[in-house]
Amino acid sequence: MGRVMRPATFIDVTHAARLLMAVPRVARGEVCDGLIAQAGHADKYRKRFGRAHARLGTGTLSSRIGPGVLPTEPVFCDRLYARCLALVFERLARRDQPR
Repeated sequence: MGRVMRPATFIDVTHAARLLMAVPRVARGEVCDGLIAQAGHADKYRKRFGRAHARLGTGTLSSRIGPGVLPTEPVFCDRLYARCLALVFERLARRDQPR
């Protein structure tokens, strides 16, 4: 698939995981993939027009999620948070694998 968005930082991963905590378990993978794809579209837009996309941000997961209300960051031993973090890492690693 190749790189489809700006490189993810730890903040991007934690923001995405915190957002996913509010998503039903069965939909988390699809929502996570959608966030990554939308961040990729925003990155292409940023490169082409030299500015952030009004709705999708600058090409990072954090900018795609935006300044909306995220739950307070839980401790890493919180099982739901740990599962959501693992999902984000897994989906980010998958996007960089050749097809």
